[in-house]
Parts: sequence; C-alpha cells; structure tokens
Amino acid sequence: MRRSMLFLPGNSPNILLNADFLGADSIILDLEDAVALTEKDSARILVRNAIRSLNYTREVIVRINPVDSPYWQKDLQQILPVKPDMIMPTKVSCAKDVAVVAEEISRLEAQCGFAENTVKLIPLIETALGVENAYEIASASPRVAAIFLGGEDFTADMRCKRTKEGTEILYARSRMVLAARAAGVDVYDTPWTDVEDYDGLIEDAKFAKGLGFSGKSSISPRHIPFINEVFSPTEEEIQYAKDVFATIEKAKAEGKGVVSLRGKMIDAPIVTRARQVLEAAEAIKGGR
Repeated sequence: MRRSMLFLPGNSPNILLNADFLGADSIILDLEDAVALTEKDSARILVRNAIRSLNYTREVIVRINPVDSPYWQKDLQQILPVKPDMIMPTKVSCAKDVAVVAEEISRLEAQCGFAENTVKLIPLIETALGVENAYEIASASPRVAAIFLGGEDFTADMRCKRTKEGTEILYARSRMVLAARAAGVDVYDTPWTDVEDYDGLIEDAKFAKGLGFSGKSSISPRHIPFINEVFSPTEEEIQYAKDVFATIEKAKAEGKGVVSLRGKMIDAPIVTRARQVLEAAEAIKGGR
C-alpha cells in the first residue's frame, strides 16, 4: 500500500541511513534537484551503496535527472544493478521520454540478468506539455506503475504563483487523475511545501484524496503520519465495506436479487468501492 512517499536527498549519508524509520510507505532517493551538479557522481555512489547495504524494508524509488541532461544514463548505470523498486524520471513531457528511459532500463536489466520489467517507472510530470500528454505518458510502457505531479515546476512552467489554495493546479491534478485511471495506473500528488502548516497539509491531502489520488508525497518526515492517516480507510469505512459483503451473502442465501443496506440499494459501484476499502485495509495491515 503506497499512501505516502518521502523525498530524501541522495547526498546525505545520515538521512539515507535513517530513511527506513521515517514512516513513509515509499522513500524517494533524490539524485536530481536535491543534489548540486558538483555532487552528482558522489550522490550516485552513496545511493547505490545505501540500497545495496541497508536492506530497506520500504519501497525504494530513485529520482534520476532529466533525459535532456548529461546525467540520467550515469544515474541508471549506477543504480539499476542494486535493483531499486522504481525509477522516477523527471521533467517527463511526452511518451518518448518514457520510452527512452525504459529502453535503457531494459538494456541494463538484461546486462544484470534481471527479468524484464523488474524495475518499474513512475514518471514525474511537471510541465504544461507533460500534463497535456499525461495519458500518453501513463500508457507509454508496461513499466509505468504510476504517474506523479510536480506542482512547483509545473506552476513555474505555467508562469503562475504556487498558492496554498491550489486553484492554479486544480486542472493539472484532475487531468493527471483521469489519465492515470484511464491507463490503469496509480497517481500521486505533489508535496505540501509549508513544513509547519499541518492543518493546511491535512486539508490539501483530503482534497487530493477526494479527487482520486492514490497517495501524496512529502518533503518532510513530519508530514508522513498525517498523510498516512488521510489515505487510510477509517474504521467506519472498513465496517461499512464488511457490512456490504455480509449483506450480499445473506441476500444470496435467501434467494434475493435486490439488496439494500441502511436504506440504500447495493449496486456495482458500491461493491467496487467496498472491495477497494477492504483491499487497502488489508494491504496496510500486511505492510509492504
């Protein structure tokens, strides 16, 4: 169950050492924005060694540099042999960007003796063109397991101010969710950047969940418990989902064709949502 994703700089040994204990479902080890140009080589080696030796129990995602930079192939060459769960290519604006990265991963997987599609992709979409091409990106390769909205770079590309209200990214959020669901992959929301505003974070996470996002990312470990709570089913939701299936089973035993619960007919969408709630609860209970 991937509710929360925590960005961590790939050039900080102490942070990498403690990454597994910060509460996030997934950790994103960053080789891009958090790493200065002069530290790219050392960060790759540090992240590679951390994955190899620390045996993270969390899902490990590595954010690499954009395909129009001279760094991304070196990132993959160092990181792929230690088999991260996912690679996050950045500044992805079209399906071709995904295809280029996927092809290089296939080459490296074969070289390492891994099965095809061992390492998945979660493209980071952070441009106007990327948002417009979101469905093509989400369906560009069998490797794509999810797509991810980068709100800060997106608003910079749109030449507008990033606000707490988030009206400037509402279209992008909606477009991303629609694209992901149409392509059958997950979709993750941009971080809440005010580290001290927990109330704002909770409201923003609830709004993102209401739009259909699978989970939310963070740049602060302090945000993780709040995100996990928002994107976890409540006890009331779990009980209702159980009641849905119990009511259906009882109706079958009694030979009834039409079923209702608490005055509302149980139709296919209600059954689907109930199943999703129980699957989510089971995944959380079982850990990774």
